[in-house]
Amino acid sequence: MADTFDPEQHRYFEVRWFDDLKVGEEYPIPARTVTDAHFSAFQVVSGDNHPIHYDIEYCKAQGHDGLLAHGFQVLAASAAGAGLFPHVIGESLIGFIEQSSRFLKGVIPGDTLYPKLVITELVPQNTTGVVVIASTIHNQRGELVLDGIQKYLLKKKPA
Repeated sequence: MADTFDPEQHRYFEVRWFDDLKVGEEYPIPARTVTDAHFSAFQVVSGDNHPIHYDIEYCKAQGHDGLLAHGFQVLAASAAGAGLFPHVIGESLIGFIEQSSRFLKGVIPGDTLYPKLVITELVPQNTTGVVVIASTIHNQRGELVLDGIQKYLLKKKPA
């Protein structure tokens, strides 16, 4: 018996459009423990060569327990693509249109990060809408290390 291939069978979820989303929906992102390897990889990708990110003796002299993660390295842990949100919205997504963050505590190798996204506002437009999401990252001690917003432009449900 020959099977027919249907890529629709490989979706996690049925597509949800802008109109289907609700304020308060939460999208936790799997936790991850940052390691020295993450720091090295991010330094290569970013080109950031400040000693706070790669010189442990410099960091100790500044009163830190270890190397400090670059802010954008921490921010990357809140990427929606690391969780289920982009699978939920599927092809209703037009684009990731805005992001801002506050970096509240240092992150060092060995810290475990717990990112979460929560829909805080839905701004309807004619045929689209903007989904405003609060992004937070806590560490293993329950300390808030990052808070911010992300905005996505989505299509409304086709008529």
